[in-house]
Amino acid sequence: MPFRITTLSENTAGEINHLAELGLSILVETENIRVLLDAGRSISAAHNAALLGIDLSTIDKIVLSHGHYDHTGGLKEVLRKAGKQVEVIAHPDIWAPKYARRPGERERYIGIPFARNELESLGASFTLSKEPVWITDDIVTTGEIAMTEEFEELDPDMYVKEDGDWRLDELWDDRALIIKTDKGLVVILGCAHRGVINTLRHAQELTGVALIHTVVGGTHLARATEERVLRTAAALQKLGVQRVGVSHCTGLPAAVLLAQQLGEAFFFNNTGTRITVP
Repeated sequence: MPFRITTLSENTAGEINHLAELGLSILVETENIRVLLDAGRSISAAHNAALLGIDLSTIDKIVLSHGHYDHTGGLKEVLRKAGKQVEVIAHPDIWAPKYARRPGERERYIGIPFARNELESLGASFTLSKEPVWITDDIVTTGEIAMTEEFEELDPDMYVKEDGDWRLDELWDDRALIIKTDKGLVVILGCAHRGVINTLRHAQELTGVALIHTVVGGTHLARATEERVLRTAAALQKLGVQRVGVSHCTGLPAAVLLAQQLGEAFFFNNTGTRITVP
């Protein structure tokens, strides 16, 4: 099943006139379906889609990797361009009141910046599930991801506010998109808040496929220690991943370390990057 992956929005852009902004949006196109993972922070995904010759009215499904503003803030613009009802697949916790609380800083709302009914009025039809959702026989969302690797940890500064009380956001809504191919799995990450390697091991268990060919997207290593980045690189190599294209929340220092460790397997997946599998 040949298919194409196009990054519509990411923190950086490599081509003239492409917009870059904090966030992520990646389009998967096969012969039979177009699935958009996330919608970026605001207008960038829709703007860049037009530059890349992609008609958003042809999108069949939208998958939300989690409920943060930099992955959902572009939903209104994408839905306007789609101009039709589109199924939006996500975890129920995307609607949780999410905040960042960092020492010395004022608490900051980082959840979806729109009301559900506002998005539904523009055509969003939400399918909310904690379980994996099979979109086709070869494309599936991860569902909830277990924390199994001892070196991968949740961000200690992310919280949910409920009835005036704060609790650590365990980000159960964090998910990835998995595509089964003849060459192995292709895993598209949103932010991998629950860990890159945790996510990949979950993908193997869910699909029954051991070989992972390509990993693309955010790895949430921007604030990770050097040790964690190096252990992540070693685990990717042990898993035999052939291509690793990092984006968004990876951070440039971590990207440099991964590039040094992974060599030719590494590439920087920025706005406008297109890859074809196989």
